[in-house]
Amino acid sequence: MTLQEWLAFIERQHVRPIDLGLDRLRVVQTTLGQRQTCPVILVGGTNGKGSTCAMLERILLCAGYRVGLYTSPHLLAYSERVRVDGRAVADDALCQSFANVEAARGDVPLTYFEFGTLAAWEVFAAHPLDAVILEVGLGGRLDATNSYEPDVAIVTSVDLDHTDYLGPTREHIGFEKAHIIFSAAIKMSTSG
Repeated sequence: MTLQEWLAFIERQHVRPIDLGLDRLRVVQTTLGQRQTCPVILVGGTNGKGSTCAMLERILLCAGYRVGLYTSPHLLAYSERVRVDGRAVADDALCQSFANVEAARGDVPLTYFEFGTLAAWEVFAAHPLDAVILEVGLGGRLDATNSYEPDVAIVTSVDLDHTDYLGPTREHIGFEKAHIIFSAAIKMSTSG
């Protein structure tokens, strides 16, 4: 399939466009054998996530590191979401990664963002990277990117957004977003 055919296909694989939770992802991650081989930086918040990710990517690249970046949404082309060493990956690499995810998911329904997150990790696994930067899609606690264990977590500003999913107040929303920090703290306490 072409990239456009894959994108149309993955849009139809879940009855809801957003279905927060990590259980489905972890099943497919295990089937794919996904594992972390380099530090992961997870960036969440209401505003400023994309800018923060872009600055981190540039800093690491200028320091000579090989970097994978997953961000959303895209502006012109889906491949903007998955970058390796500062460049959008080729459509054929994305198509192969989507095929890997499709072969592994069985009857597990995945949302568009979940499918894309797993496929981005498949792209990263094919490259010897020194760091991976993941931009949280929505919230944090139950976002697909939080199924990976961050070594560093950054929360930018917290404001009212997606209240139908995250809660009606800044406190509710902050609770959801703060969980990316908890993930990093747990990893640090068990590895040191």
